[in-house]
Formats: sequence, C-alpha cells, structure tokens
Amino acid sequence: MNIDIIGDIHGCFQELVELTEKLGYDWKKGIPVHPKGRVLSFVGDLTDRGPQSLKVIETVYLLWKQKLGYYSPGNHCNKLYRYFLGNRVQISHGLETTVAELKALPEKNAAHYRRMFMKLYENAPLYQILDESQLIVAHAGIREQDIGKNNQRVKTFVLYGDITGEKHADGTPVRRDWAKSYRGKAWIVYGHTPVKEPRILNRTANIDTGAVFGGALTAFRWPELETVSVPSTMPFVPEKFRETWD
Repeated sequence: MNIDIIGDIHGCFQELVELTEKLGYDWKKGIPVHPKGRVLSFVGDLTDRGPQSLKVIETVYLLWKQKLGYYSPGNHCNKLYRYFLGNRVQISHGLETTVAELKALPEKNAAHYRRMFMKLYENAPLYQILDESQLIVAHAGIREQDIGKNNQRVKTFVLYGDITGEKHADGTPVRRDWAKSYRGKAWIVYGHTPVKEPRILNRTANIDTGAVFGGALTAFRWPELETVSVPSTMPFVPEKFRETWD
C-alpha cells in the first residue's frame, strides 16, 4: 500500500496543490491523481484560518468519494461539524474564516458545501488503521493500547492530544508528550501541534509543520518513511510553533 499522508491543511489550498504536484500527482477534474496508483490520507483539520477552506473540503470529499483518499477528523473538523448541526459553538479560533467563506456564497452553494462536509465527516473513522494495521493516522495521536478503541476518552485524545486539563498562560492546553513513551510496532502519523520541522520519534511522525502559520505543508510517504514539504504562502507566526514539550 503506497500512501501519502498530508498534515493539517487549515484552508491552505494552494499549498495542497503544490505539495501533491511535488509528490507526483496530476490534477484531473479537480482532484490529485497519482499515475502509479498512490493514494492520499489526511490527518484532519482541513479548514479554518486559511483562505480556501471550502476548496479543501471539496477536494478531500471528491477523493474520498472516488476511493482515492482516506480521511479522519481533527478538532477543527469536529467543531465545524457541530456548527453545521446547529449546535452552539464559539465562532472563533479560525472557524470564523470558514463561516465567512460560507456566508459569502448564495444559500444554495453554501448548503452544497455543508452537505459534502457532513457526509465526509459522518462516514469517517475516528482514526485510520491502514496497511494491515502497520500504519495509524490519528489527528493528535493515539496510545498504543487504545488502537482499535473508540470510546469518549480515546476520542478526546485523538482530537486534542494528551491534555492534562491545565492551561498555559496564553490559554493553550497543557499537553503531555505521548510520543516520547510510545513503543508500539505500528507507525503513528499525526498532526495537531505545529512544529517547525517534522518530528520523527519512536515510530511516530508529527507532520503538522504549521502551513497556516507560515511554516510548511508536509506529507509523510508510506512505506518510504520520508517527508516532503512545500513552504507556506501565509505570514510566519513564530509563537504558534511548539519548541518544547510539557
């Protein structure tokens, strides 16, 4: 199984196009298709903060529909889904950019994107178990003993990471470095926490290199275990990148 796993896109559609082209994909009928049959996987957080969240939704939906891509949600995906359900959510932390894109469209068009995203989300697993369980794709990671489980505790970990319940002075949650103690045989590819360079440790790979914060959009190639990145076009926001772990 040959897969290219894409990190947190956050509406950075231009970078998605550039990265997939660098990986050898040809864009045909609005989606990237690889001439040698490679497929794409997404770690979640498709939308919010970046300029073209709706284009990203459409691309991933079409890939999933044509069985050319795998997707599991991130915390921003979860929040957007709850917004579409009509739940009361704070339209902040990036959601406001996606909502603004939707509100700029005629109602019929906005409803089209809503239906696409809800269908994609409702058919997605919490995390992806791929290539005979040798590869796990989970938005913020997963503990070895939780692979195969889907309870609320596991869902919180997969969407938000190993949070302690405490917060830093800037309001961001304190997270433990779960990858440091991972000893499993399967590779776990994840994102969620922006790092300046891909972080490979104990058969885990954090590939959220902060595309929306001016870093890069990164892919992890399976089974090659290589990373490929393209630089972001967004302004660089250094304080958004994790330097140390709690």
